[in-house]
Amino acid sequence: MRIWKQPISIELLAAAAADTAITHLGIEFLEVGDDFIRGRVPVDRRTVQPYGLLHGGVALVLAETLGSCGAAFAAPAGHRTVGLDINANHLEPVHGLNGAAQALSRDGMQGAVRCP
Repeated sequence: MRIWKQPISIELLAAAAADTAITHLGIEFLEVGDDFIRGRVPVDRRTVQPYGLLHGGVALVLAETLGSCGAAFAAPAGHRTVGLDINANHLEPVHGLNGAAQALSRDGMQGAVRCP
């Protein structure tokens, strides 16, 4: 089932990310499906920790980027979305310069509303 309430494409996502941390880190949007966004971040000098592994914070930036973009385009026009919490477990290291890490974000809480 298609969840998008606004027009969405890789081109629109890339345009919205221009001149942000997303482009600084080299994050790319790869695919938009009916209920998901797939993206990747390069494993290079911008994104590794001193030990040559993908920095865990960068992995979270990728996850937050895909989740936030998905939420924004799944909301009706004129509505704003924000992330409240992110939690991650690093199950396997990503290493080797010139590689990439991929992620997929899929809706898990559509329709949930939090009021102060």
